[in-house]
Amino acid sequence: MILKRIITNILAVFFIINITVCNVYASNLNIDAVAAIAIDSESKTVLFEKNSEMIIPMASTTKIMTALVALKYGKLDKNVTISKNAVAIRGSKVGYKSGEVITMKELLYGLMFRSGNDAAIAIAEDLGKDIKGFSKLMNEYAVEIGAVNSHFETPHGLDSENHYCTAYDLALITAKAKEDKLFNEIVSSKDISAQTSGFTRDYHNINKILYQIPGANGVKTGSTGKAGKCLVTSVNMNGHDVIFVVLNCTPRWKETARMHKYVLDKFSYKKLYSKDEIISEIKAPKGNIQLTVNKDIVLPFQNNKNYKVKMEVPQKCERNIEKGDILGEIQVFDENKQVYSVPLIAKNKVGIKKKWFHN
Repeated sequence: MILKRIITNILAVFFIINITVCNVYASNLNIDAVAAIAIDSESKTVLFEKNSEMIIPMASTTKIMTALVALKYGKLDKNVTISKNAVAIRGSKVGYKSGEVITMKELLYGLMFRSGNDAAIAIAEDLGKDIKGFSKLMNEYAVEIGAVNSHFETPHGLDSENHYCTAYDLALITAKAKEDKLFNEIVSSKDISAQTSGFTRDYHNINKILYQIPGANGVKTGSTGKAGKCLVTSVNMNGHDVIFVVLNCTPRWKETARMHKYVLDKFSYKKLYSKDEIISEIKAPKGNIQLTVNKDIVLPFQNNKNYKVKMEVPQKCERNIEKGDILGEIQVFDENKQVYSVPLIAKNKVGIKKKWFHN
């Protein structure tokens, strides 16, 4: 626990708050996919899952990670020369020519709009020198994000023995990517013209989900022999993005729409606490320590289901406190399963112990 790591010799007290007191609703949604998940993009709260921790190939949805690495390490206005290796790659391609010079930004559109394997190779060779070097960047960044059950061998996602992920990891990767303004701009757009963008050609987004679900704003299709049909989708629902992942799912459009309807019908967003709101206080000899959160806490809760919030805070503290120190945790439970947590931080500075100085 955060509290146990930071403060010693204190007595923790728990506050339990009922959000709803109705009977628990059991999900009966059955999705025709080997693995699937729906999560709230901001809080990472899981709204639905089926085999979400199963290790499985993910085809061209890999390119979400490729784009994320490119946005972290690449320079958007850098000119990249298309190699013979990029041109020779099999599968879906933009159609770049060997020796053609394309900016990194345009390559990202080719990657995500056209699922261009040639764009993926060009990005990898520019940033990682070769496929192996770029894959190393992908794997390192995946661990940093928390996608610890994934392993990348290529930037494009063609079938490879040690190239895999989980639906949960892919949702986490997508949520991270959606923190980037340009990524959102790319995956939510349907068309971009060479004339208005300064690109070498026009691009049309092949992701049909953008036309099928109101509020859909991304993200990526994928399909290979081993992975089957895959789809990662983001939908803005009442101002909040929800990410849907279906892997090895032949009716991917239909099943994503069913998951969307399920979440839309069964979940509502509720604000628990506001940023900088005083949530609790700890008594101290030289003034109470006020506890708050550093962002608004707005979570999706399933209708007619019992959730509980626990706040774990010390009754007293025997050390000096600086503003921003972590002094506890808010935990949200669905029955006995913790579904969300956020640190409680000190809103004010409070001196506890006197400092003695000796000559």
